[in-house]
Amino acid sequence: MTIPVLIKTNIYKDSRGFFKELWLKKKIKFNCKFTAISCSKKNVIRGLHYQNKKKQSKLLSILKGRALDVCVNIDKKSKNFGKIYKFNLKPGLLLYIPKNYAHGICFYDQENILLYHLSEYRYVKYERGLAYNDKNLKINWKIKKPIISKKDKNHPSLRDIFKKK
Repeated sequence: MTIPVLIKTNIYKDSRGFFKELWLKKKIKFNCKFTAISCSKKNVIRGLHYQNKKKQSKLLSILKGRALDVCVNIDKKSKNFGKIYKFNLKPGLLLYIPKNYAHGICFYDQENILLYHLSEYRYVKYERGLAYNDKNLKINWKIKKPIISKKDKNHPSLRDIFKKK
């Protein structure tokens, strides 16, 4: 797949709680090398992140909470370069993000838990990001006062990153 895809997964509920299928190989081909989890407060924005080498495909699943996920095509050779895909995430949905996409996520509940499955290891030296508030991308995160890491506040715009190359 070359574009992000939202996949509905099965949740089986009973009096004890639930059992949720996260990923079935027969539905999507994915080679997982690295799994991580994040817990975020309401109004946190993480991203827009990518690795410029050792690029990662991602499978994301919200275990608790709600979020807006934003994917930006950063493949300069693609006719869809700069195209934005947005997905409302909640438990029961799985999001596949192919390589060559920057990924950002904004959380809406008091506690939000996100499970990441990645096709490539995390390499700090290759980690990059786009400005979450890039004026040309015009992403509406649907919150007024975002909580953002110092690192994410200092990412350049898409235009600034790719004009250098």
